[in-house]
Amino acid sequence: MFHKVLVANRGAVAARVLRALKQLGIRTVAVYSEADRDLPYLALADETRAIGPADARASYLNQDALLAVLADTGADGLHPGYGFLSENAGFARRVAEQGAGFIGPGADWIEAMGHKTRARDLMAARGMPLGPSSGLLDDDAEATLAAARRIGYPVLVKPAGGGGGIGMLAAHDDAQLLAAVAQARSLSQRSFGCADLYLERLVERPRHIEFQVLADRHGNVRHLYERECSVQRRHQKVVEEASAPGLPRAALDAAADRVTRILADMRYDVIGTVETLYDGEGGFNFLEMNTRLQVEHAVTEAVTGIDLVQAQVRLAFGERLDAVLPSSVGLNGHAIEARIYAEDPLRFLPSPGPLARLEWPSGPGIRVETGYAQGNRVTPYYDPMIAKLIVHAEDRPRALAALEEALRATVVEGVRTNIPFVLALLRNERFVNADIDTGLAAEVVRDMKAAAAANAA
Repeated sequence: MFHKVLVANRGAVAARVLRALKQLGIRTVAVYSEADRDLPYLALADETRAIGPADARASYLNQDALLAVLADTGADGLHPGYGFLSENAGFARRVAEQGAGFIGPGADWIEAMGHKTRARDLMAARGMPLGPSSGLLDDDAEATLAAARRIGYPVLVKPAGGGGGIGMLAAHDDAQLLAAVAQARSLSQRSFGCADLYLERLVERPRHIEFQVLADRHGNVRHLYERECSVQRRHQKVVEEASAPGLPRAALDAAADRVTRILADMRYDVIGTVETLYDGEGGFNFLEMNTRLQVEHAVTEAVTGIDLVQAQVRLAFGERLDAVLPSSVGLNGHAIEARIYAEDPLRFLPSPGPLARLEWPSGPGIRVETGYAQGNRVTPYYDPMIAKLIVHAEDRPRALAALEEALRATVVEGVRTNIPFVLALLRNERFVNADIDTGLAAEVVRDMKAAAAANAA
């Protein structure tokens, strides 16, 4: 097993990974930027190292700085967390070249699945259903328009090398398409260093269902069921559940089994999530694959009892899947996670500032993942997520009630948060009845604005 692991990330995921490594008996190294030097999770690590200024490009994205810490501390493993360099194939290769283990899939898989059109080709060749799409777009406007007409409007312009919803733009006609392509190409180049774009059919209000997989380096792959991730703003998830409510168990299991067979055929390794868009007519269509630990992994852990981070570490070291997982993994109850952001609850714009008062709920079935403590500051340099609040209960109605109670017991003062949005979601009749799709968050905001206007009148 690894004897010392560098955690190359920050915040809630750094805290989560440090705890898992400690439970495995592995020594740890945490890194921090100048903006994060006072965050409490650093005390969980055996060693800490400063890696540069607040700007992530000079610290958490600075490969040379991280590799220097790896060499200086003698760490033989590196966990990238999520975000930052977690899906950077070049960085994974550099870690390996330095003689350490990158705790994630092999660099070739990160590279293959990180490019969306290549990933779609790989999955389609093995029988994964896909919605209509184009190949990579070139600079030929007429060819781009022809591709969109062949797919059928509306279409979604998507960066081939990106993620997190950045650069994804909808177009409903030819005029919108060319403007969207120009804007998306610029955003993609700035955000990901890759200007490759492609088109997909824009599915109006689908459900976003993803399947969690674990794999070893010996050709074995298993799934740990699915997560419902349809509640999103700006194409970014806010609330996630396991399992997906209101869908037939047999259909979900069949889709998970298909994903597992495909990845086993490819000899994929360590950890990954296959994201799909679901609608009643088209079923589960491949969206993309994330080659890392997901933010929402905790809901899977809650309903399966599997520690995904510990499993990821063991599989990356080379253990066999049967040694890491029990022979049978079932579903136990229902779990739901709310991401608590320092942001305006209606416009979803970041609201950095001091956490003047911070209190979290506690009790059976409640889990809080955070990198902050009272008195810390949410800075404008990074994602404004303050914490993840996860509840686990016997069934979905009890989980929803528990989450609402936990949110009402949460105290965050000094910044604005999206807690009012999540509470409004929990009162939304469609959400309660599992009538969920990716347009629901906008409906909730519309209702909140209408209620505010009525109260002001």
